[in-house]
Amino acid sequence: MNTLFDKIWDAHVVEALPGDTHVLYIDRQYIHEVTSPQAFEGLRRRGVPLFRPGQVTAIPDHNIPTLCQHLPVADPLSRAQLDTLERNCVAHDISLFRIGTPHHGIVHVAGPESGLTLPGMTIVCGDSHTSTHGALGCVAFGIGTSEVEMALATQCILQPKPRPARVRVEGRLPAGTCAKDLILHVISRIGTAGGTGYFVEFAGTAIRALSLEARMTVCNMSIEMGARGGMIAPDDATFDYLRDRPFAPRGAAWERAIERWRALPSDDDARFDAEFTFDAGEIAPMITYGTNPATGIPVTATIPPAADPQALAYMGLHAGEPLVGKRVDHVFVGSCTNGRLEDLRAFASLVKGKRRAPGVTAWIVPGSQEVERRAIAEGVRDTLEAAGFVLRQPGCSACLAMNEDKVPPGKYCVATSNRNFEGRQGPGARTFLAGPLVAAAAAVTGEIRDPRELM
Repeated sequence: MNTLFDKIWDAHVVEALPGDTHVLYIDRQYIHEVTSPQAFEGLRRRGVPLFRPGQVTAIPDHNIPTLCQHLPVADPLSRAQLDTLERNCVAHDISLFRIGTPHHGIVHVAGPESGLTLPGMTIVCGDSHTSTHGALGCVAFGIGTSEVEMALATQCILQPKPRPARVRVEGRLPAGTCAKDLILHVISRIGTAGGTGYFVEFAGTAIRALSLEARMTVCNMSIEMGARGGMIAPDDATFDYLRDRPFAPRGAAWERAIERWRALPSDDDARFDAEFTFDAGEIAPMITYGTNPATGIPVTATIPPAADPQALAYMGLHAGEPLVGKRVDHVFVGSCTNGRLEDLRAFASLVKGKRRAPGVTAWIVPGSQEVERRAIAEGVRDTLEAAGFVLRQPGCSACLAMNEDKVPPGKYCVATSNRNFEGRQGPGARTFLAGPLVAAAAAVTGEIRDPRELM
């Protein structure tokens, strides 16, 4: 009667403490330049060494530029954080995927595609969207700076055990929709707090039909409905994705791993503390109108009458207003949500034979060096350039305004990233969250449009 979540969590409990708090062993810790410096400084002050540096992987991503990465980083604060990460990794013998090297990218893109993220693992990172890794059948979640330090020192963290929940999506996604539309639809129904206290397993025929890259999009945004994390049971698609990845097991070790992983899915009689069911056939291309990810509506719908007036004032919108036809200034395709090859392919498929709309600034940013390499090899970059777009270099880019890619105050951006909070993409920036097809429609028309009309 065990869930996928229970099987992995319980296997990693070192000690159960009063109050349902557990000492949880961590298989893989990812770090980057933003949340790790304070943790290393804490270790230095206490004279504590890293317990198992071989299980820590560092990947700079938040502060890096997405053009001219061969040059020194211009912003002094960003450069200082990147230099600090380099020094800490050298001092503690931590594997570092440096900018421009083959395995570099956004942590939550580069980790899975390198084979470091594997089913059955517990994974942490000082980053909210660590839940992305759950798409491969592991328990992965973000932690705070003090917990980053704790994990570096002990390879364990103190953590209350979340309750298991399941979101089932049955049926087939309609043409013109994608995983981003699916998860925005789910969040719009459950709300930003509906998953609070839970670790969510996504299941159902529509989830099973998704590629691994699409599953990562779904799990990436599980925390936007308040969940501690999201996960999807490993299956043959998972194993095919991981096979021959650089750091995945090989030979006999691979066969033993497959045998273990096949035992992970939730038992048929497993019990969940909460269950939600959705019909994939009801999902349309989605877009947000407010300042949290739960404000998603079908792109052809009007803003609900009960929409938050404060959020609408920030966005410069009105209840009852349609979004179709709204002019946009920027389009951003990328981030750990939609910066994978599949996302770039989708965007390119719609802009092919068209031209970037006058006045639209577009940032098309691969999530990793591998994504960039493959996009070039299979002609995606050529398609983008023919339509007037530039394929930039890997990084978090305009997701969170910690680098040079910032949306100016008052400007509208259709973004494939994960958050539309006030100022998320720059002070005063106004963000519409959407999938790559809706973003592509905006990029070639200069306004919010239903991508199905252009396909």
